[in-house]
Amino acid sequence: MTAPSLAQAQTQGRTQAQAPSTITTGVMVILTVKAGVTREQVMAVMPDEIRQTVQLYLSGKVREWYSRSDGRGVVFLLDAKDTSEAHAIMEGLPLSKLDIMDHDYIAVGPLLPLRLLVGKP
Repeated sequence: MTAPSLAQAQTQGRTQAQAPSTITTGVMVILTVKAGVTREQVMAVMPDEIRQTVQLYLSGKVREWYSRSDGRGVVFLLDAKDTSEAHAIMEGLPLSKLDIMDHDYIAVGPLLPLRLLVGKP
């Protein structure tokens, strides 16, 4: 296999740069218990965490929520326009205030290849 020519590389770069961007329709937040944090530390704050999370759900900020199968945390799908808004939502929760969880934020949107189904042939 040979390396692409400079012209091919430039064409590929333009194609990637012109790819349509996905609009953000929500933010997935993956919470994982930090190393060294005990179950007792997490459970001590869970009643407050659950009450406040239910309030976020009832206000429409939490669309979906799941437990991680490995038991190390939870996954939320938030109704947020970007990761900054999601950070603001999560920072208000008791577990975040105690800084005992790691948070990964992933902006999500419509699956762009589906446009091929409705585009002109």
